[in-house]
Amino acid sequence: MSRAESSRTASSVTGIILAAGESSRMGRPKALLPYRDGTFLSVLSGTLERFCSPVYAVFGFDAGQLMRHAPASVVAVDNPDYRLGMLTSLQAGLRAMDELPERVLFTLVDHPAVARETVSALLRSNAPVVIPRYSGKRGHPVIVSRAIAREFIAEPPTSKLSDVIDRNASLIQYLDVDDPGVREDIDDPQMYSDLLAREGTRS
Repeated sequence: MSRAESSRTASSVTGIILAAGESSRMGRPKALLPYRDGTFLSVLSGTLERFCSPVYAVFGFDAGQLMRHAPASVVAVDNPDYRLGMLTSLQAGLRAMDELPERVLFTLVDHPAVARETVSALLRSNAPVVIPRYSGKRGHPVIVSRAIAREFIAEPPTSKLSDVIDRNASLIQYLDVDDPGVREDIDDPQMYSDLLAREGTRS
């Protein structure tokens, strides 16, 4: 995708990175874990910024610290209700927007290795819900239309994020990709070490 094409795509797609969890299994904030030339958050936001404008990052646990260390290019959002579940973080990001865009891309901060080519391929679909699959299992990022985004906002905060997705199962287009990054949920120190080892780096 050319820079011009990326710019046109970004005008109609907003990105949201969900980074509100306590990172209890990791033992330190996953958003700030060193990765490539930055952190999980900075690398992932850099990937999304090629296609999305703006990119929001939603924080919850220890939000003050994370917001201070967030890349200047992202719109930082505090979700005080993060303990109720991931849906509330997506809702916080959506409600922080002045106006809902044509499409919203959302993903998890602990999936930092997703390839730019995967994001580009997902955005070429105009389906109301677009989800990548690797080895037959669905992952992130997920892209939804404005209408589906409105459903997320209207959902009770006690619901699960997957409730809205599953309710719209007939509208989903799955895209099979050769990108393990869409499934890699880097949730504990061993997974983090394995990720770095695969990339030829050290923690």
